[in-house]
Amino acid sequence: MLSNGQIVFAILFATVFIVVIVYTYRKDLKLHQKYYKGSIWILVAFIAFIIMITAAKSLFA
Repeated sequence: MLSNGQIVFAILFATVFIVVIVYTYRKDLKLHQKYYKGSIWILVAFIAFIIMITAAKSLFA
């Protein structure tokens, strides 16, 4: 069981961490758009590959 102090620390840590990540992402947004243009297709291909592996496993298992 977690103590009240640990729960408060976890909530505060998560909140501050998320705020810092969002701030950093927004600050670097122009660089992301410039250097990572088209990288969404890599993500789509990766997800499609995982889906195909899962479908093959389901069919042949």
